Amino acid sequence: MATDTVQQLNSLLADFTVFYQKLRHYHWNVTGRGFFQLHEKFEEMYNSVNDSIDEIAERIVGLEGTPLHTLAHVLETASLDEDASVPAAPEMVQTTISDLETLRARLLDVITAAEGAEDRTTVNLLDDIRDGLDQYRWMLEAWLAE
Repeated sequence: MATDTVQQLNSLLADFTVFYQKLRHYHWNVTGRGFFQLHEKFEEMYNSVNDSIDEIAERIVGLEGTPLHTLAHVLETASLDEDASVPAAPEMVQTTISDLETLRARLLDVITAAEGAEDRTTVNLLDDIRDGLDQYRWMLEAWLAE
């Protein structure tokens, strides 16, 4: 078992799980200008993030590890924070962009470690996830520029 990679993937899994719930929160609670666009985009994003969560967890199992599976452990491990507030739509988007940037940096750290361990499967998986996050960040930045 690649213990270091499993540990890093579990940290990433925790962050993606918090991000997923935050996206659902924003989807449910967005109001005002851009409601229809953002309501739909947040749903699209949380569905995509859900797929990433599953892929990361399955990679952990493939490396003979155990994915985090309790909310308490997820919250204890995650570097992303929950959002208990109900911010205005532009703040939701800005927070989401900030979280995407944090996730991208975390992905790059795990990719670098996996490359060092010659774990191409993990690298390829995380490269694909990173590409998707980059696209969402670009779209949300364009929305803010309106």
